[in-house]
Amino acid sequence: MALLKIARMGHPVLRTIADPVPDPTDPEIRRLAADMIETMMDAPGVGLAAPQVHESLRMIVFRVPSDRSGGEVVAPTVLINPVVEPIGDSMVDGWEGCLSIPGMRGIVPRFTRIRYRGTGLDGEAVEREASGFHARVIQHEYDHLDGILYIDRMPDLRHLAFNEMAHHVTEALEREKGED
Repeated sequence: MALLKIARMGHPVLRTIADPVPDPTDPEIRRLAADMIETMMDAPGVGLAAPQVHESLRMIVFRVPSDRSGGEVVAPTVLINPVVEPIGDSMVDGWEGCLSIPGMRGIVPRFTRIRYRGTGLDGEAVEREASGFHARVIQHEYDHLDGILYIDRMPDLRHLAFNEMAHHVTEALEREKGED
């Protein structure tokens, strides 16, 4: 396994629609998946899409750690050629960061509940429903496959901040809510 170089915002691979993976059981895809998981864990991150490691393929890896799960832990998982559908119209704002935009985070609206499906490395179909942080991670990584970064989903760029300054945005939003 190897650590892969992560593409940073501005690299054209991050703005390209990724190609489907023709054979999820291909040994090269298995190698790429292992390297992506190692890279994600080393970063450390909770998700990584193939375009982020300069591979324009429709493949993501993700995990939901216990400290972010709200009760649902998901071990590192590979999802190939995913499809994501919202369940209902409910959305929630939440902080997101990205390994391709290091040192920053922003408040992004995402669907509260989703259904996702795709293929695993064994060629078998994967289908699940997700909510909370799990759903947020899947939506974020899925966007990468269509050349979308989380900043593109932000309705208010005043809610974009360097990690160490994000508490100022949170405090301002809490003050605004108190005034309503």
